[in-house]
Amino acid sequence: MTRTAAWLFGVLSAAAALGFGELVGAPIGAEEPVAGPVAAAVLDVIDGDTILVRARIWLGQDVETRVRLFGVDAPELKARCEEERALARAARDFVDARVESKSVILRDVRYDKYGRRVLARVLTPEGEDLAESLIRRGLARPYDGGSRPNWCSDNSSG
Repeated sequence: MTRTAAWLFGVLSAAAALGFGELVGAPIGAEEPVAGPVAAAVLDVIDGDTILVRARIWLGQDVETRVRLFGVDAPELKARCEEERALARAARDFVDARVESKSVILRDVRYDKYGRRVLARVLTPEGEDLAESLIRRGLARPYDGGSRPNWCSDNSSG
């Protein structure tokens, strides 16, 4: 878990524990997600399923962190085959066109299964769920935390 992610989770947990649940969604425990909404400005699109945001977590308090889109697996930019790398660029460009230098809403903010990364449902101001849109367009697959299938066809080597 990164220091920034731990700090973000701690501040949101403290706010909820102090009775400010309406600001962060609802009272939370150590393992429960922060329901949101949490307003965030997109600073960079890392790849098809990860963005860098500056999230407003408290009055006058912002934190920068990477957020992985919850429930989706996008192809990797550093994949072993060109087929996957091309699809990864298309997924990144799709997300970039929708959110670069814009605001997003984070919902159901939580840690990944290892407690290292922040996961969240990411919505555009218009209400578009980025993960669902990527899946509908064939640029990502649903992901539940298990093993990830290979994006490369059997005879691809790059």
